[in-house]
Amino acid sequence: MTVDRIYAVMSHAQTRTEDASNRATIGIIVPAFNEEGSIHDVVQQLRQHAPDAEIIVVDDGSTDATEREARREPGIAVVSHERNRGYGAALKSGMRVCSASIIVWFDGDGQHRAEDIEAVVRPVLSGEVDASFGARQGSLAYVMNRVPGKWLLRMVAQLIARRHIPDLNCGLRAFRRRVIGRYLHLLPDGFSASATSTLLMIKRGYPVRFTAIQAHPRVGTSTVRVLRDGLYTFKMILRTMMMFDSLLFFSVLALIQLIAATVYSISVMNRQGLGVPVLGAVVFVSGCLTFFMGVLSAQINAIRQELFELRSEND
Repeated sequence: MTVDRIYAVMSHAQTRTEDASNRATIGIIVPAFNEEGSIHDVVQQLRQHAPDAEIIVVDDGSTDATEREARREPGIAVVSHERNRGYGAALKSGMRVCSASIIVWFDGDGQHRAEDIEAVVRPVLSGEVDASFGARQGSLAYVMNRVPGKWLLRMVAQLIARRHIPDLNCGLRAFRRRVIGRYLHLLPDGFSASATSTLLMIKRGYPVRFTAIQAHPRVGTSTVRVLRDGLYTFKMILRTMMMFDSLLFFSVLALIQLIAATVYSISVMNRQGLGVPVLGAVVFVSGCLTFFMGVLSAQINAIRQELFELRSEND
């Protein structure tokens, strides 16, 4: 049996026992869209703090000099998209060409410090966890008009994950390549790739850790649009919820219907002195069917998730 086949059927704890030579291999993926003002300084700092790392800048269809500025630093690989495809698409393009065993995401907007990479990567290199997420400290990491939306999204994510999540979508994070590589097809192309990857790792039961880091205000203007990308991120979290916790989703819908049907039926029965009204009975039955639909959906999703793991066995 090959190493890959053994890895695919081993438990998550066993997957952390890769050999030392693989542990020393780190690849840093830097997605960039119109970041000409910061990208050269970012890759320069990365090269200084991680001289042996494989650094890949993904120019996501920039209309400025981002690609040229990235190529100014020797030894930096640059992948270019002909058009803007999205933050998640840029990360996936970089991961598909990266050969390192440890994958690091690092935003190209100057928000993160290269010296924080060591703290984020250390628990993955040591084999303690399969994914390590940066948790930004201080108010400089957040745009005030986006705080309410981010708070709501984090609350929803914590409900799905059933644990505290200090920072849902920090752009500095590290993964074991063999782990995150299984789920590239589930990562969205937009900004919600960070949030989705967080939930993927937690819901699949991989050991993860949140590491405190410092963040600076980004250089230039953010390409995030509050309403558009907020709604898109919420939609992607619901998508992840349907994939990994569909029973909870359908249970909430069923409970709403059952409560509404019960309250309505009792009200009509007391007021008219008759039996259960037809509408109340229909809504009650609908609630029961919704719950059992959730049970069926959860079983289907469990089978699909097992297939993700088994597919890696044949890679």
